[in-house]
Amino acid sequence: MASPPLPTRARTANDSDDDTVTPGDPSSTAGLLIERLQAWKHMCGYLENYVSAVAKEQAGRAKEQEKILKTLSSPLKEAHHFDSALGGVAGLFENLRANTQGQINLYTETSKNLTGSVLPILERLHAEIKNKNKEISNGAGKGAKAVESARTQSQKHIDLLGQQASHFDSTGGKVSAQHDPYVLKRGTLHRLNKQVLEENSNRQDLIAVQNSFAKFESHVLQTVQTALNSYNQFMGGQADRQKAMFGDIASTASNIPLDFEWNGFTKRNQHVLVNPNAPPRSMDSVSFPNENHRSTRPLIEGTLERKSRGMGALKGYSSAHYAVTPAGYLHEYKDNDNFQKDPSPEHSLYLPDCIIGAVDGQKFTIKGKDSSGSKLGQKMAMTSDFQFKSHTNSDAQQWHSIIASFANSSNSLPTSPAESRNITPITTRLDENQTQGVTSGPTSATTPKTAQPTSATSSAATPSSAGAFNPALGSNGSQNRDFAGK
Repeated sequence: MASPPLPTRARTANDSDDDTVTPGDPSSTAGLLIERLQAWKHMCGYLENYVSAVAKEQAGRAKEQEKILKTLSSPLKEAHHFDSALGGVAGLFENLRANTQGQINLYTETSKNLTGSVLPILERLHAEIKNKNKEISNGAGKGAKAVESARTQSQKHIDLLGQQASHFDSTGGKVSAQHDPYVLKRGTLHRLNKQVLEENSNRQDLIAVQNSFAKFESHVLQTVQTALNSYNQFMGGQADRQKAMFGDIASTASNIPLDFEWNGFTKRNQHVLVNPNAPPRSMDSVSFPNENHRSTRPLIEGTLERKSRGMGALKGYSSAHYAVTPAGYLHEYKDNDNFQKDPSPEHSLYLPDCIIGAVDGQKFTIKGKDSSGSKLGQKMAMTSDFQFKSHTNSDAQQWHSIIASFANSSNSLPTSPAESRNITPITTRLDENQTQGVTSGPTSATTPKTAQPTSATSSAATPSSAGAFNPALGSNGSQNRDFAGK
């Protein structure tokens, strides 16, 4: 049966439905909202300039009217943020330009009222918009940095997994414990989970900002309406023609629905803004390169009990999660959780350098060196007996058969995978009549072709399905369980 194709992914770990681009970039959610605040700020600035110009014009002559018109002659900055249809902010400024053209005679008293009452309203609104801009910039910046950092860590681990998976294929499965693709895969899952949490947190922050924008814009328009209504009151004492002009300006502003601009904005930019109704990301939908590479799938994994060594021997057996990988390692983990903390093996036995004894009921013993830790620690590690116990005899036979396909007897002494394998063979004499505890099979450290991943809870494996397995190892004989040197 052909093996399934490796998973492909058009997007990298750095891609997401949430935007974490630097604030100010219109292609990101935060950048688009900040640009919109800039549009409102410039709109408010236009109104401030307008009212200031009107106040000065009140004390001047007719020729000063041209200065007022010039303040409104330029198009609004970021004009694409406002609806071009009548009834919105763009229509309001068109109305201002038309009415300003007809203003001729203004008075000093009106100028003082505009400067002392109307202008401060707009200045305070301008300051509020600036503060809102800073608030969003700071908040989006922190969230974007956290997501970017998490994505960087995920991508680094994914790249490392890809390198070691290729190295596994090119070297016939000879990798160090730290670079075992199975270990790297679990580390990648941990970092991707952290990335997803950061992305979801940043997404919720952006959704909260979006939801607050409609209310804030209502406040902006209400403030503008208040300012222009006050403006109309001060100018109402002028001639009928002037009063009609200013009334028209105020009514135009008052007739803008509070959600008119926001609804138009969301409709035009629905492809950029975050959809609050979309479900958040979860690890169920996460995939990454080489996650199903054959070197990442354990031949068998599950719970075993191991007898403590040294002073801890009095405690007896303690349970842990174990996995035999295609690289030839038996890894011990405290549990099978990849998300709560970065999973790192407690012990790692390189099985081709180990000796396995016969099954005794539910128990079997492996003699070898712990390959976990630093290179120096591996060299200084002492050969020890690791005594295991499974739940049933059939489970023990299953574990034993797969481990025995790696830990076979030969005429060379065990060596660490980190050390050179070009050593002088040392002959180990065996009793010619010994049949118990001697594992026969290929002497190569490569993964047996017939060994298939299995669960510790499945039925006992037969020799034909579990790799090179000596039937003598499947017996429960307890008279002779000596270890044969490799």
